[in-house]
Amino acid sequence: MRVVRVNRSKRANHFGTICEKRMARKRRFNLERASWHDARFGNGTPVEIKSTMLEHSNGQPGNFKVYREYHEKLRRHDGWYCFVVYRPHGRSGLTIVKDKMIRACDLPLLQWHGGGDHRGTQQAKIPIRDIF
Repeated sequence: MRVVRVNRSKRANHFGTICEKRMARKRRFNLERASWHDARFGNGTPVEIKSTMLEHSNGQPGNFKVYREYHEKLRRHDGWYCFVVYRPHGRSGLTIVKDKMIRACDLPLLQWHGGGDHRGTQQAKIPIRDIF
């Protein structure tokens, strides 16, 4: 019998969905699937939920990936980011280590670079230490 291990980075969507659901309960968001945000506050303000692993299997710290087009739209709508750092355990579990809300207009200076074909926009990676 051969055991196939799934790399945790390939399970990022799974972990991200868990984080979204937990933050929606904790922060009282209404989850909403849109290209540029994940949820809304009760008053309609958009919220983008960004999550990352505390540390990857190679020992590197996680980072948050932000897409320029969506970031600019979130700023225009006075939106917020909910940043979540988690530690995976087992195949599908996770522990949320910390979370923080930041207005999109209050993010630290972003260094944009080409995003390739992914989502057709530039992207920026934000280290955990720049948020917390």
